[in-house]
Amino acid sequence: MSTKDKILEEALTLFAENGYDGTGVEQIAEKVGIKAPSLYKHFKGKEDIMNALIDSAEAHYESSFGSSEHIGKLPESRDDFVRTTMSRIAFTMHDPMIRKIRKFLVQEQFRNDRLAEITTRHQLVGIQKMYEKIIEGMMKSGLFIHDDPALLAIELVSPVVLWVSKADREPQYEQEIMECIEKHIRHFCDVYMKE
Repeated sequence: MSTKDKILEEALTLFAENGYDGTGVEQIAEKVGIKAPSLYKHFKGKEDIMNALIDSAEAHYESSFGSSEHIGKLPESRDDFVRTTMSRIAFTMHDPMIRKIRKFLVQEQFRNDRLAEITTRHQLVGIQKMYEKIIEGMMKSGLFIHDDPALLAIELVSPVVLWVSKADREPQYEQEIMECIEKHIRHFCDVYMKE
């Protein structure tokens, strides 16, 4: 791993644990095993590190989870829909980078406009838009009943976001939470899918 990548990794851990204001460049450098002036060979400062982290996490999330611009292959059945949705949720809950970024964003969303926008997009609007397109495509293929895909996406996604948030706060209940999420998704399918 390059020094630049180590800086980003350690900064993310510190930002998630201590917040942006509670983390100093010296702390980051110490965790990496370098002197603070050496850090400036790679980044202009703490804000530059934060922006690089956000950009990196966004690219990672987009490639692994998807977005409204990259929904991937449409599910072809109820089981496929449940499986792909649960896979995305498992990624969100277990990927170390995404977990730390989510914790960091939740803490910092009230202090930074860019982080507030990213938090809203990743925890609500972006996921809803992605599932709106998935549901709309599955309506066109005859798998879902015809209804308002935007409202159905909200109905599907909103409880899941709350459960993921609970799992972040109370990881000891993760198994129970995953079972609730899957039960919710299956119920959603029972109500809105034709098959």
